[in-house]
Amino acid sequence: MTFGGRDWRQDPATARRMFDTFTVMRQLHELLWYVTAALALAPARAVHADLRRVLEQTEAMTGLPAGALLDLPIDQHRAEVNALLTRASELARAQVPGPRADYRGADLAGASLRAVLLVGASLRGARLIGADLRDADLRLADLTGADLRGAKVHSADLSQSLFLTQAQVDAATGSGGTKLPPSLKQPENWSA
Repeated sequence: MTFGGRDWRQDPATARRMFDTFTVMRQLHELLWYVTAALALAPARAVHADLRRVLEQTEAMTGLPAGALLDLPIDQHRAEVNALLTRASELARAQVPGPRADYRGADLAGASLRAVLLVGASLRGARLIGADLRDADLRLADLTGADLRGAKVHSADLSQSLFLTQAQVDAATGSGGTKLPPSLKQPENWSA
């Protein structure tokens, strides 16, 4: 098994470069998923041209050779894409009248948010580990990077949540009554 002409199993430096390359590629594919999701948001039309531009740039990056991937200014690219995703989220969430909760980066681990109206809330990067979100309304809530490990989402409405991933859903506990976006599947271990 070689990487760059070297057997990575016998060369720790080569193994490290290989795993670093996988990390960059994973980040690029994550960005592709988020940008594609943002392009599906009709209210975010104002940033669609910029989103298409970064989508093309990101797609081009995924075709680079392994060595070139490690030389990418990935942090700078992620920051540019994140600014556009944040703007797309703001435009989509602006559909919700009145004030919208902002829990960006908040530590809500174990919080009791049962049946709370979180429509249009920003929960970007929030720690919701073990939080009780049963019966909560999370339509148009931005869940980018929210940690939902062990969060109880039984009968919650996540049907129009922004940037919700399958990994987040899989980490939560829910039920047949949990409403998910059509692109996501209910985990098999959820109660019926």
